[in-house]
Amino acid sequence: MKRLLIWYCCLGWPVVLGQAQTGWRPALLRSVGIDQKMGAQVPLDLPFSDESGHAVTLRQYFGKPVILALVYYQCPSLCNMVLNGVLRSVKSLAMSAGDQYDIVAVSFDPRETWEMAAAKKAVYVRGYNRPGSDQGWHFLTGPDASSKLLADAVGFRYAYDAMNNQYAHGSAIILLTPDGRVSRYFFGIDYPARDVRLGLVEASGRRIGSAVDAVMLYCYHYDPSNGKYGFVIMNALRLAGFVTVAALAGFMIIMFRRDLKVS
Repeated sequence: MKRLLIWYCCLGWPVVLGQAQTGWRPALLRSVGIDQKMGAQVPLDLPFSDESGHAVTLRQYFGKPVILALVYYQCPSLCNMVLNGVLRSVKSLAMSAGDQYDIVAVSFDPRETWEMAAAKKAVYVRGYNRPGSDQGWHFLTGPDASSKLLADAVGFRYAYDAMNNQYAHGSAIILLTPDGRVSRYFFGIDYPARDVRLGLVEASGRRIGSAVDAVMLYCYHYDPSNGKYGFVIMNALRLAGFVTVAALAGFMIIMFRRDLKVS
């Protein structure tokens, strides 16, 4: 059973929900969750504002894989945990944001301003601390209609509690292909660097990454039920068998050539 961590911001306590769970939960949370929509197209012409206050659309951030985080910048806890999880993960990657992929955070609170987005970006660009990182991290704000359409496209369901002036929402990041299709979901607040790297390689159509990544993708398979890459023993055995046969063939060729020289 897939499990999602949902932070009920209004009461300040975490609730772990399974999709098939039928027990009691607050009425507000019944409309909150994450529905995987693998292969779904993100509407790329939705209008937003970037962290400088300029009018932008999502389309200008594509052409390479994108790590999408749906958050709001004044969230008291969970959104920062999600963004911190992204930072921890990508700092461990050899590939760099802004070069092989981009990170796009989108606020679903229409009251938030580009100044808030700029302040949040400064924190994570400073934490990432790589040359050109300013070009790899993007923090957007925009109208309610845009964020709702984007969230619906990727299956991210959130709810606003007017009484407490906060949002209830799930925790996940979503990997998108260079043309804006959903490729992978990683749930929770901790995203293993290996999984994110393999996810980016797959989202790119294997246009980024190394030969080692290609081998790892053969041995590891993405499990959508938990949003992680698991070891595939049969593929590993096949690969090991191929390596063994290749090594034996190489050894036989070397010995055959040695015998020819001796004779």
